[in-house]
Amino acid sequence: MDTYADWLRGRSDDELRSLLSARPELINPVPAELGALASRATTPAAVSRALDRLDRFTLAVLEALLVLPQPVAYGALKRALGFGETRAAVDLLRAYGLVWGKDRTLRTAPGVRQAFPYPAGLGPPAAEAFAGHPADRLAELLTDLDVPASNGFADPDRLVSLLADRLADPGSLIEAAGPEAREALEMLAWGPPVGRIDGARRPIRVATAETPIERLLARGLLAATDDRTVTLPREVALHLRGGRLFRDLTPTPPPLDGTVRPAALVDRTAGGQAFTAVRLVEDLLERWGIDPPPVLRSGGLAVRELRATAALLDIEEQLAALLIELAYSAGLLARTGGVDGEWLPTKSYDLWRLQDTADRWVELVTAWVATDRVPGLAGDRDERDRLINALADESVRSSASEVRRATLAALATTSSSPTPDAVREYLAWQEPRRGARLRDRMAGWTLREAELLGLTGLGALASHAGVLLDGGNAARALNPLLPEPVDHVLLQADLTAVAPGPLVTALARELSLMADVESTGGATVYRFTPASVRRALDVGRSAAELVELLTRHSTTPVPQPLAYLIEDVARRHGHLRVGTASSYVRCDDAATLEEILADRRAAGLRLYRLAPTVVVSRLPRNDLLEALRMMGFAPVAESPEGGVVVTRPDAHRAEAAAHLHSVTAPQPPDAPVIAAAVRALRAGDEAARHSAERARQRPEAPPGGPPRSPSVATVEELRSAVSRGGRLWIGYLDQQGQASSRIVEPVRVEGGFLTAYDATRDSIQRFALHRITGVAEVDTPS
Repeated sequence: MDTYADWLRGRSDDELRSLLSARPELINPVPAELGALASRATTPAAVSRALDRLDRFTLAVLEALLVLPQPVAYGALKRALGFGETRAAVDLLRAYGLVWGKDRTLRTAPGVRQAFPYPAGLGPPAAEAFAGHPADRLAELLTDLDVPASNGFADPDRLVSLLADRLADPGSLIEAAGPEAREALEMLAWGPPVGRIDGARRPIRVATAETPIERLLARGLLAATDDRTVTLPREVALHLRGGRLFRDLTPTPPPLDGTVRPAALVDRTAGGQAFTAVRLVEDLLERWGIDPPPVLRSGGLAVRELRATAALLDIEEQLAALLIELAYSAGLLARTGGVDGEWLPTKSYDLWRLQDTADRWVELVTAWVATDRVPGLAGDRDERDRLINALADESVRSSASEVRRATLAALATTSSSPTPDAVREYLAWQEPRRGARLRDRMAGWTLREAELLGLTGLGALASHAGVLLDGGNAARALNPLLPEPVDHVLLQADLTAVAPGPLVTALARELSLMADVESTGGATVYRFTPASVRRALDVGRSAAELVELLTRHSTTPVPQPLAYLIEDVARRHGHLRVGTASSYVRCDDAATLEEILADRRAAGLRLYRLAPTVVVSRLPRNDLLEALRMMGFAPVAESPEGGVVVTRPDAHRAEAAAHLHSVTAPQPPDAPVIAAAVRALRAGDEAARHSAERARQRPEAPPGGPPRSPSVATVEELRSAVSRGGRLWIGYLDQQGQASSRIVEPVRVEGGFLTAYDATRDSIQRFALHRITGVAEVDTPS
């Protein structure tokens, strides 16, 4: 194996699948052959992404390989690190394609060295640090260092070699430079090994050196890189370190110590919070469906609207921002188009509301884990000191989902409740290359949000959250922890109703129509008012229906004051009829219209009488309805045909956005796609080496025209082929309508497309289902 590409070709299919699973970006799109895969895997961007996934110890092993002369024997690597347990790290680096070769000849992949300008915090060896110095300057250095003269002084390479040999044991030179000079070296010893000074290239001799830096330069303990930069040679740094490559290195992450809570208590606490989160999201969207907030011109939600929502739900602003962002990420909330857009629930919200509480929770937290939006940034300032609003595009951070997953994975490794600082230290060990400031802030937000959403209880990961992270049925695990919904309330004489627990969905909706929530907690208190009863009548309920509903669901008789309230509002409700003149008011009782016209509050309504029982206005119908209600009347809207217009205050909905900006991170390809990619790479590699022979062996479609079959039968046959494996002959129409035959191995059928390995093209292809004319069986090659 002379090259990295040859090594890749020698990997087994299982090993290639492991590489592509660990680095899925390498097959987006699938390279033509393994040589192209090797080139892509060693580009700076690809190497950087792979390094970002490594923990601190594995990175240290990789840096040690860069420091040691390559190829490196595995035994030499263990001795240099001082650890015996390095096998897992080396195997991981090989699986990632960052290290190649056998244990006796380990090498770093091309492009890795460029990612580490100072591996292990060390500068270049002396031979490299002084390679660009003039021969006369090198000769002066050797003379001052008492290196015996030789005939090689005219050869710069020979001079650099003599200087490197002298610096291999720099102890006496450091001592001669003095304690102040040693302190300066100690500042560079553990990296970075560069410093800035003026006049670094000025010729300095030992006899004339005055400052500590000059004494170091005169003895070759520092190398001048340019006029203002000096570098500490690797040999000098290793001497100061006592031969160690790393100062504090451990093969295991820091412990996640904390208080151990009973698992049952953790689950109960998390379950209660999960129920609260679902209820709050429903309350939020119900209220916004009636009174939607406007969209800012710059996008997002105004600060005053966020505060109003927090006050309405009786929660903190940060929790309100989390719930709003959560609803948006889950597709339950969207903005309407146009200049004067509004934030409204989507039609998906109506479907979500019909599900069980546990299923609704799973949908919410799945969206939260996957989204790259950061609710914690709401109210923060960007780099230009501009306010970041909730629902604004500035809340997007590409690494948000990865940090959330890493934080939850850290909690899954312990049964205790670790402190936020302990989690941050753990993540710093797991992902040291990720931006520390954002990672630490994201970890803190994730811990807080996980608690509010019911993924954790008292700081520890709940059992149903573990099931969710493992891809199991989290709804089933959560269900026993949720409070049992009740279908009854206690009506009281003070016009209130007490719900002793969470109400069943149907009763909760009906009660929210006819009463206002006064307080929440272990029990919810609803208060009946004339306005709330009229709200129920406005959506088409009758007084008899309201009384019957309360009678059926109350454990106590309907109090007389409540019955009187409903009857009184119903008697007055619809007494007035409002239409369009711009609008009009019609009433069978002429005295009522006289009362309205005589009221000074009606002066702004611009009313005038058309008939004893009809008054018209220049105001729009909805404005006139609202004004008459403010005056204490109970009018209803009237259609042009004279019927009552039933208005539903919660009928406002936004169309689901065709594309939500940066809502979820892209998902990695699954196992069948990766397996198909490996087949395509092998076939492409084979074709590149034996193109003529491969062309003769490439499968050809059976004779005759492309197959034809009914659309439903075609899709069913494709799905069956995905399940059982094997090849199919398909007919396919291109964009110009030209028919062709393909031999394919189906991998997936979804979203209107077939993903398959095309054996006639030696590549993975996507076929639009509506362009497939038919399918037929072909013999699978042996």
